[in-house]
Amino acid sequence: MSKAVRHLRLAIQQRRILQTAAAILLSGGIIVGSATAQTLALIPDRVIDGRTDEAREGAVVLVEGEQITAVADRSEVPAGATAIELPGTTLMPGMINAHEHPLMYASDYQNAHLQGSSARKALMGLAGAQKHLLAGWTSIRVVGDADVYYAAQDLRKVIDDGIFLGPRLSGAGHYLSITGGGGDVNFLSPEQHVIADGLVVDGPEEIRKAVRREIKYGSDWIKLLVTGAFQSVGDNPRNIAFSPEELRAAVEEANRHGVPVAAHAHAAEGIKQAVEAGVRSIEHGTFIDAEAARMMAKRGTFLVPTIYVGDYYAVTGDLLAQEKNDDYMKNDRANFLAAIGRAHKAGVKITVGIDLGGYGVDPTVFAREFAILHEAGMTPMEAIQAGTRVNAELLQWDDRLGTIESGKLADIIAVEGNPLDDLSALEEVSFVMIGGKVVKRPGRTESLSGLLISAPQ
Repeated sequence: MSKAVRHLRLAIQQRRILQTAAAILLSGGIIVGSATAQTLALIPDRVIDGRTDEAREGAVVLVEGEQITAVADRSEVPAGATAIELPGTTLMPGMINAHEHPLMYASDYQNAHLQGSSARKALMGLAGAQKHLLAGWTSIRVVGDADVYYAAQDLRKVIDDGIFLGPRLSGAGHYLSITGGGGDVNFLSPEQHVIADGLVVDGPEEIRKAVRREIKYGSDWIKLLVTGAFQSVGDNPRNIAFSPEELRAAVEEANRHGVPVAAHAHAAEGIKQAVEAGVRSIEHGTFIDAEAARMMAKRGTFLVPTIYVGDYYAVTGDLLAQEKNDDYMKNDRANFLAAIGRAHKAGVKITVGIDLGGYGVDPTVFAREFAILHEAGMTPMEAIQAGTRVNAELLQWDDRLGTIESGKLADIIAVEGNPLDDLSALEEVSFVMIGGKVVKRPGRTESLSGLLISAPQ
């Protein structure tokens, strides 16, 4: 037998194995091939569409292919539709996490980024992103990640190309930091020359070059560390890092390429300078004051407060900069929540972001951010919309995501009970659909790790 014939037979056998595996997965309720034209009727107890202020009792969501075709009454389900019964649940848009670092596989990220290769982080990031999806997070914005290369952008590519199943990804490969800022390594002697987890840049020209490099390698957001940070060593979150000239250079360069800018900013003056420069979002905003809130409301700047991350690390004690986080919890958290409430009343668009990293954290706890937004003064429906419709607007994906409406992509989840009565229901996601593909059903423990969507053609 010739070598060519053996290779051909091996290829045929491998394809048959993949086709058999795909058939088994389909029979188990995980649809991993291309969506068909068959109409699916999702039948929960109620539907939160992400736009109206009330849940719709007894509604049915119809899906054909990748898209939602209608939100209808049960009597309007067309003949021949495949019914997916979801009793006891609330159907709602897939949750969107607007502030995440999927490659951070350890709490001590300022060291871990040097210990793990970019390839290892990409593989762990894939597993973490798939856990995200099974927990109901159908879209993620990456705001810089602990990698010296661009594994997050490669992760997005393999998902977009249909090689692996995962949430929709957008975001920045790195955060830009000044020398000595939150993205620099500030705890080693000057004799050590290590690569920081951020891009360390000083002056308008270095910043412009860094923005161009980020875009070159696939970043569709630019992330700036405008102030110091709480979770990094050797800097102060109350200090302003970039000068107004540097901020303008970053935003102007990003805007020339049609890429929005996210600004990590805790100090009020840093928030104001970033808003004045034209950033699309403020990340954290811990010390936001009334003037900063007015500026953000006037300009339509989004606030991604990432509150739960401080609560999480208050009980784990895992941070190199644990003392700063503990000080925040003791002295600033209550004031921060009150400030978020005032900003919301002033018209600032508040969104949901988690900031907890990827593989090492159970993503079901991420939903606790919704309850904390309620604690800060938002209604349960406003909190849910912050993590669905408003986040889709932030990502500029609101033409196709964030609500359950005819014509939108079918990124849909079901949670047990009614989250309007108890937001902790968002931690119990029993059904997940992304782009019309069912990836989780009630009563089944699923794992997508390493799952190929379809056999090679």
